[in-house]
Order: sequence, then structure tokens, then C-alpha cells
Amino acid sequence: MPKVSSITRVLEIIAAVSYAPKPIFPLELSQVLDIPKPTIHRLIQNLVDEGFVAVDITGGIVPGKRVRNLSVELWQQRHFFNERQVILQRLVDDVKESCGIAIPYQMNMTYTNRVQTELPLQIYLPVGAKSPMWCTGTGKLYLSQLSKASRRKMLNSLALSKFTKNTIVDIDLLNAELDRIAKTGVGIDNEEFISEMVTVAVPILDKKSRYLASLYVHGPTIRVSLEELLSHVPRLQQAAQDIQGLVYDLQS
Repeated sequence: MPKVSSITRVLEIIAAVSYAPKPIFPLELSQVLDIPKPTIHRLIQNLVDEGFVAVDITGGIVPGKRVRNLSVELWQQRHFFNERQVILQRLVDDVKESCGIAIPYQMNMTYTNRVQTELPLQIYLPVGAKSPMWCTGTGKLYLSQLSKASRRKMLNSLALSKFTKNTIVDIDLLNAELDRIAKTGVGIDNEEFISEMVTVAVPILDKKSRYLASLYVHGPTIRVSLEELLSHVPRLQQAAQDIQGLVYDLQS
């Protein structure tokens, strides 16, 4: 067998941790990657020290800050950003309201793409802006995709502040809402983040049907109702599939 370099092993560990659907333990990595246990522990410790992976409260290995930052930077590369913008522009032309993409990042939802409606009354949420998870259609959609344990941990970490009279801050009520969203696959913000703004969001998935981002449409209630936005869900899902095609090409 040819000798495997340490660099290759390090990259294999980062890839395995990044693709794992849940925290993966050193023994599992040792078996999957055929790396001796003393070596895997040494390499993992080096990666933890450098911030590429981290150890969660159960002892499992998860992507670290540097890998998460890298994933965001890759997502925002100009070529892929522009291709997503073209899809979003077609979507806005059809639904006549502002549309965009948000991803979970550092306990918030971060807007990575956005195309504004040409209608005069607009809501200003530019690329790079951050919004809370528990009271936005994009954030609730993300939370609904988590396992029960991960969701519970996330909700316990969030300061569930009330932004409007409709914001759900009761954990039990919020969990019930997230369970409903998990079944429908459609995130809803009924004036929960910003008064007189409604939002509908659908997921963008990777090749293994794992959540990557939320595709949303939102508008002011003076012009559009939540029910009207919900009627656009099939068109949003089609746009999400078009964006997923770009992701699949990137993963090939």
C-alpha cells in the first residue's frame, strides 16, 4: 500500500467531519478512514488547536470555526453568487416581491443573496444582514430541520426576545410550530420579526437531501398577505431546485 501523507489524512478528517450528519467520534473516524487510533487522536488535537474542528459536549467532533468560515466564503464566491442572483431575479419577476437566501451562521440567519422587488414599498434587509432564528421564516425552517437533541440545545442557547406581539418565545409553543414546519417543509414568519412583514421560506438541500440554506420571499402586509405568499410556494420550490442544481455541480 502506498504511504498516505499527513496532509491527505488531515483533509480526509475534515471532509469526514463536514459530511457527517451528526458529531462523529474519534474511534469512528479511525475505523472509517483506516487511520490508527493514536494517529487520529494526534491529528484531531492539531485540528482542534488550529480551529478546523471542535469537540462538542458529548465528545463528538464537529466542524470548527475555520471550516464554517470557509464554507461561507465558498458559498459567496462571485461566480456562484451571480448564478444564484440570476435565479432569484427570475423568481422576483414572477412573484413580484423581494426574494433572497439566508444561511445559519453563528447563531443567526445571515442573508447571502437578495433581489429587491421594483415595487415602491420595500423592506431593507441587505446581503450580510443578520436576523434571529426563532422568529423568522428562514430561521424557523432551519431549526425545524435539526434533530430533537440539536434543536433543544440550540433553543436553550438562544435568547428568545420578543420583537413583535406575534413573536413566539414560549419553548413549547415554538417547538410545536417547528414540528409543523418540519412536516410541511415551509417556514413562515407571520409578523414575528418585523411588524407588518410576512415571509415564506423553503429549504435548499444538498445531494443527500440535507439542509443548506433557506430561500425566502417576503413583503409588507399593506400589499401582500401571508396566504398570497403561500400560494407562491411551488414557484419557490422550483427556484430552490434550480439553486440545488448549482450546488450539485459544485459537489461533483
